[in-house]
Amino acid sequence: MKREFMARGLAGMPDHRALELLLFYSIPQGDVNPLAHELVEQFGSLAGVFQATREQLLAVKGVGENTATLIQLMPALAGRYLEERSSFSGQLTDSWHFKELLMPLFFGARNEMVYLICMDGKQKLIACRKLGEGVPDRVDVTGRQVVEAALACGATRVALAHNHVSGIALCSAQDIQTTRYMYQLLNQVGICLVDHFIVAEDEMVSMRESGYMNL
Repeated sequence: MKREFMARGLAGMPDHRALELLLFYSIPQGDVNPLAHELVEQFGSLAGVFQATREQLLAVKGVGENTATLIQLMPALAGRYLEERSSFSGQLTDSWHFKELLMPLFFGARNEMVYLICMDGKQKLIACRKLGEGVPDRVDVTGRQVVEAALACGATRVALAHNHVSGIALCSAQDIQTTRYMYQLLNQVGICLVDHFIVAEDEMVSMRESGYMNL
């Protein structure tokens, strides 16, 4: 399997075979093929295996501490790799600039998270701050947190971003209400909220481009 991977990569290799190759490194002795099949079957896909919690993984017979750690390490490393590749130092003027910046931050997330992108007057990136992480269907961030983070960075323009773990990148009524509230609150301290992005798996929606920020 190592020779197969070195020759062709993962092209054409089914999920259970790719996972089997990974499992060799935590279970060097014995046949890990049945365990690879069991994991893919239980969690639905290779992506499902990587998104499983530690408790869920350890509940599968044959998965020990080392195997659970190795499986959870893979998406964490992939996210770090994507984040470093897409580091931005220029202006964030188009949605695809924001998408390249934000997608690695939400890669493999199991809970909803909120980020604040802080920019100067020319919309050049100053910092990207994580404001909070909640549960799979909710995250609570106060207006005070947003304002304080923006002021601490010396930002004059900001954008909000949060993810939908459900995989559906649609604006909810709560998203719209929160965005309008944050816009007015930030405006009071001289900071412009330029957009609010919703990320779901490999999709991202701009609330400004969707017409929800015509305030």
